Amino acid sequence: MADRLNSELIQVKADLRRKNKWQKQVKDYETELAEIEGIIKNLTKRLREEEKDVEKLEGFSISSLFQTLKGNKEEQIEKEKQEVVAVQLELQEAQKTKKELDQALTDLQHQLEKIGNVDAKYQQLITEKEQYIKQSNNSTAATLYELVEQEGDVKAYIVELNEAIRAGSYVAEDLESASASLDSAANWGAFDMFGGGAISGIAKHGHIDDATAAIHKAQTSMRRFQKELLDVQEELDVQIDISGMLKFADFFLDGFFVDFMVQNKINEARDQVSYKQDEVERILRGLNKEVEANQEKIVQIGQERQRVIEDY
Repeated sequence: MADRLNSELIQVKADLRRKNKWQKQVKDYETELAEIEGIIKNLTKRLREEEKDVEKLEGFSISSLFQTLKGNKEEQIEKEKQEVVAVQLELQEAQKTKKELDQALTDLQHQLEKIGNVDAKYQQLITEKEQYIKQSNNSTAATLYELVEQEGDVKAYIVELNEAIRAGSYVAEDLESASASLDSAANWGAFDMFGGGAISGIAKHGHIDDATAAIHKAQTSMRRFQKELLDVQEELDVQIDISGMLKFADFFLDGFFVDFMVQNKINEARDQVSYKQDEVERILRGLNKEVEANQEKIVQIGQERQRVIEDY
């Protein structure tokens, strides 16, 4: 009877911790989803406006005539097209993020349904335990029960910490990949600025594409990491950005000044990735120390249980 209650209580309390964590994550994802939906709405509106500007310049209008007379109509059209592409890239990125958030919410809701009504199960076991202790009329049994519960709580917490550490290790890998791609883009960019030609420009943008994909992957893994950290009171910013507008301006204009701007953006992104790497490493160090401290608690609880049994 005692062993069964102990075993079931430890399992149910672990399930309760998981349920509470998932509920927190659902709230956090819902907040993010509302924000990204607002961003998508604004970007969609901006895209329509930018496309209208291009149509006005390409068609016949007072604005188009004025630009033609000034002799810079083609330049203005090219600029407006670049702005359209930039907004399209931002919109695609936001839509991709929304899709990931929707999927994460669906997965969590499925997990919550699967775990069932653990609150009721917990209350039922607590009632059984209380009755058993009263019937046994034994203070030692009550002490042992308390120690077993403490041990179960600590073990469940260690599981959460290890889940967060695992999520953080994925972030570290993705950031390392992004950093390598940005380093390559920066090297080719420096060459491109000083007359590297078409080949260096293509190579640079290939590495920028790789870095953009790696950064998006890192943002996704950081978002999961941040959700795992909700129960251990840590937060991680998940925003890293490379400007799509400047990338496309570099392709179309290909002048030293624009190349310089793109190179500056690459370097800014490298700094951001480096900062994130330091932040993730700091958090992972803290999590590992917390695991060690709680493993020591388990040893201490085991020693206390042994002492109570020996003194009985």
